[in-house]
Amino acid sequence: MSRLTEAIKHLLIINILFFVATQIYGDQMYQWFSLWFPKNENFGIWQIVTHMFMHGGFMHIAFNMYALYAFGTPLERMWGRNKFLFFYFSAGLGAALLHTGVNYYYFQEGLNAIVNSGVSESTVMEIVSSGQYNTEWYNIAGKTTIDNFLSAYHTPAVGASGAIYGILVAFGMSYPNSELFLLFLPVPIKAKYFIPVLIALDLFSGITGYGIFGQGIAHFAHVGGALVGFLMMWYWKKNQFNNNRWDR
Repeated sequence: MSRLTEAIKHLLIINILFFVATQIYGDQMYQWFSLWFPKNENFGIWQIVTHMFMHGGFMHIAFNMYALYAFGTPLERMWGRNKFLFFYFSAGLGAALLHTGVNYYYFQEGLNAIVNSGVSESTVMEIVSSGQYNTEWYNIAGKTTIDNFLSAYHTPAVGASGAIYGILVAFGMSYPNSELFLLFLPVPIKAKYFIPVLIALDLFSGITGYGIFGQGIAHFAHVGGALVGFLMMWYWKKNQFNNNRWDR
């Protein structure tokens, strides 16, 4: 295994410390540092950054940290610490923004449907903020709309996956012919094919609600991180001369 680069090492340490603290303090950590919907009383502006260091379980952090090490290390060696960190957190912020934007759409869609049926918005918000819901809402707007409405409000986002997807895109654009392996398909696939397919599957799951990789995954956060990663790589490649000005 190659030696840890500086930024990767510090990101790994911070993520592990957050994970250990989560095992000790449990729900309090999720309440403080996960990314909640802005209308939720648990929301804090700092969460757009801190949620990147929170994880839902051992396998979640293990996969993310391995991907950070495996795909981030060659990028940091190529770019240097400062440029890598700028890219990493930009992708993570992009993931948070798209995830929140999609949640806002789902929330407003459900809220508008209920309010248009004659229920006051203040009544709806009072019920939802108390952690409850009215089963009659399903007759008003349908199961998918109400489930998405409630999930947008109550379900926080955690994990570095959005930033990791940005890293994957950057790796694929920088090393397109590198061969990667799927855990369930032991056949080498070039990065230029593997990564776009992975992102397409996330987009499909996000739009249809069909969980190819399981349930409880913030698919649009993955897509947001990948999109910002692609746009940054496209811009940097277009302005390669200016890339040399970064202070390493």
